[in-house]
Amino acid sequence: MPPPLPDTRAVNDPVTQLTSELIASYARVGGINHLDGRNLPSKSVVAAITKDLLRLLFPGFFDEKLIHSSELKAETAVLLDSIIGQLEDEIRKSLEYQPPADLPKKEITSAAHTLTLEFLGCLPCLRDVLQTDAEAAFNGDPAALSKEEVIVAYPFIETIAVQRLAHQLYLKHVPLIPRIMCEWAHGRTGMDLHPGAKIGSHFFVDHCTGTVVGETAVIGNHVKMYHGVTLGAKSTSGGQQLRGQKRHPTIEDHVTIYPGATILGGETVIGAGSTVGGNVFIMDSVAPNSLVIYDGLDMRVLNKAEKRTVVDFQI
Repeated sequence: MPPPLPDTRAVNDPVTQLTSELIASYARVGGINHLDGRNLPSKSVVAAITKDLLRLLFPGFFDEKLIHSSELKAETAVLLDSIIGQLEDEIRKSLEYQPPADLPKKEITSAAHTLTLEFLGCLPCLRDVLQTDAEAAFNGDPAALSKEEVIVAYPFIETIAVQRLAHQLYLKHVPLIPRIMCEWAHGRTGMDLHPGAKIGSHFFVDHCTGTVVGETAVIGNHVKMYHGVTLGAKSTSGGQQLRGQKRHPTIEDHVTIYPGATILGGETVIGAGSTVGGNVFIMDSVAPNSLVIYDGLDMRVLNKAEKRTVVDFQI
């Protein structure tokens, strides 16, 4: 009896071939999660947690069903309990991935629990600040019918709420999760706020699409911005050597920045009460109560009170 013919189906099967090529790529290039050890935080779980946090910040606005006042306490307790369990697990993964130098490995689990409770303890204060943002949006946009419309329909509110949440985790040196949260909001609204940015009260970005605020930017109180504004760094050619340095501008109180303006540099300060016109490009500080305009040929800095040119930039 002749020997059986070899089974060539596995060799010719495209799925088998593609699987082998991908496995070889994983081994050669990397870029996969830690399959056999500690895992990174889950993007989908962090996104779900972020949605639930928005439900806590704005009860009823991000819920699929109506909440009666008699059910509010019980619903809040159930939601908090769910968030605590999930967020604690994701924070533990983050700390295992990049543990603080002064945190022993055996204490990571307890540290994750403590950080979770401390973070959730910030929610009442965050709600107070977010109410000032909603107020600024309503007062600053004549098209707004009510504060309720601002909360339920303006993408800015969702983005700043997520940034303020993520900023608290950033301040507690929780790796990865703050950035995942802000990028989730960025993908939904087109507004890119880094979790490290310090943003004061009564903040409003009208339309918000295309606005970028970098990690070390500092924004004061009662600041209004429009779409397409960039608060960025002069250069990032230094790469990781620039980590921890002030790279993004400071915007003082009661400043208005119109669409398309680009303001760069860690030493750049836009003085209080100033107005920055559309499509200007700034890399130097501007005195308080200035008006920065671009007329298509030149950029000028005017003193608002005296109506005179302070600086005349040649483009």
